[in-house]
Amino acid sequence: MQQGATAYKASDEPPVAATDTATRILDAAEQCMGRHGLRVSMNDVAAQAGLSRRTVYHHYPNRDALVNAVLARTVATFVAEVAPAVDRRPTLVDQVAEATVQITQHQAAEDFKLRFPQRSDSLLATALVLHLDHLLEALVDFWVVRLDAAAGRGELAPGLEVRQVGEWIVRLTFSFALMPPVVIDLGDAEAVRAFVRTHLRGIVS
Repeated sequence: MQQGATAYKASDEPPVAATDTATRILDAAEQCMGRHGLRVSMNDVAAQAGLSRRTVYHHYPNRDALVNAVLARTVATFVAEVAPAVDRRPTLVDQVAEATVQITQHQAAEDFKLRFPQRSDSLLATALVLHLDHLLEALVDFWVVRLDAAAGRGELAPGLEVRQVGEWIVRLTFSFALMPPVVIDLGDAEAVRAFVRTHLRGIVS
C-alpha cells in the first residue's frame, strides 16, 4: 500500500447503486490525476473515493481501463455539450466551423483540463494524443450522422466516403487544440469560423 493511502473495508462503504459507485470512482480518479497525472494508482483512487481497492477493481480491472474511462466520459460530456451549438448551424461547413470554435473555447475550460503537476493539458487533446481508438470512433460517429444529412442536402462533393470525411473532420478540428496558432487568433470566434469555412471547399459541392 502506498504511503498516505487509507485502507478501506467493504463494510465501511455506504450502500449505493453500481452506477453511482462508478461515477464516484471516476470523480476520484480525475482528482488523483490532477496530483499524479496519467500514472495515477488504484490505491490512491480507492482512498480518494472512500472505497475499497476491491470495489475499484470490480468496476475497472486495471489503471489503463480507469484512465480510459475518465477520458471517455470527458469526450462524451464534450460531445453532449457542443452538439446543440453545432446542430443550430444550417450547413456542414458552418457546423464544422462551429465545432472548431467550441473546441478552442473548451480548451481553456476547467472541466476539460487535466491539472497535471506543473502543467495543465486538455483532456480532449490527451485523448487524441494517446490514440484511444474507441474515443476517436465515437467522434467520427458524431460526424457521420451530420455528413449523411449534409449529403441529403446535396452539400457533399460526389464520391466521398463519409467515415473517411468524418475522421478528417475530427483530425482537423482537434488540431486547433493540439497546435499553437500561427496566423489566426484562436480567441476570436468569428476569425476561427471564417478560417475554417475558407478551407473546407474540398469536401463540399
